[in-house]
Amino acid sequence: MAMEMITTPFDLIAIDLDGTLVDSVEDLHFAVTKMQQKMDRKISTKTEVRNWVGSGIERLVHRALTNSMDGDAIATLFDMGMPLFEEAYAQCNGSYSGLFPGVVEGLQWLARLDTPMVVVTNKARRFAEPLIKALQIDGYIDCLVAGDDVAEKKPHPAALLEAARRYMAVPAHSVLIGDSISDIKAARAARFTSISVSYGYNHGVPINVGAGQLSSDAVIDSFDELPKVFQRLAFSV
Repeated sequence: MAMEMITTPFDLIAIDLDGTLVDSVEDLHFAVTKMQQKMDRKISTKTEVRNWVGSGIERLVHRALTNSMDGDAIATLFDMGMPLFEEAYAQCNGSYSGLFPGVVEGLQWLARLDTPMVVVTNKARRFAEPLIKALQIDGYIDCLVAGDDVAEKKPHPAALLEAARRYMAVPAHSVLIGDSISDIKAARAARFTSISVSYGYNHGVPINVGAGQLSSDAVIDSFDELPKVFQRLAFSV
């Protein structure tokens, strides 16, 4: 990675967690299957779980219990499954997860910009905080805005706007690095610039790049590409 210093165009750098920094599917699949085993439900594949990730654990549990992206489990089933999932996930959180290639180098480069870095995730704080610490990236992060810190999860812009408020950052001069359509929608709604990674959990659908509401401003294959992308975006922010 090129390490030369540049002047960042951004007041705030927000970064998604699962699918962007962390490959957490192994942990999530473990917890889902433990829940399904105890409830005598069909066991989901790792690919299914990967495609279901990204909307918070409540939606993941609904999807795992209905075996569909948009299904809602009946209340009694969900009320039984949710604590079983949480118990299993608390036991394995961080055990099988790992950082995506290039993430550490990218965070090191971003830290040199001396710009606030905030993790903005739909994951609940009680799971997000230990995961960040277990993977030893907490030293790069100035703040965490978790899924239960705001009233609405991404794709709602509430979490991004909360991050901007905490650092008195101008949303139009802020950026979100994420992996999913939910991240793009949240960034657009909050007036953040959107950078997407190509390798994440976008429900099995490729990320688009362009000017539309469902397209990102830039797509990268690795955090190694951030210096080049930041330099290019400096002329458009």
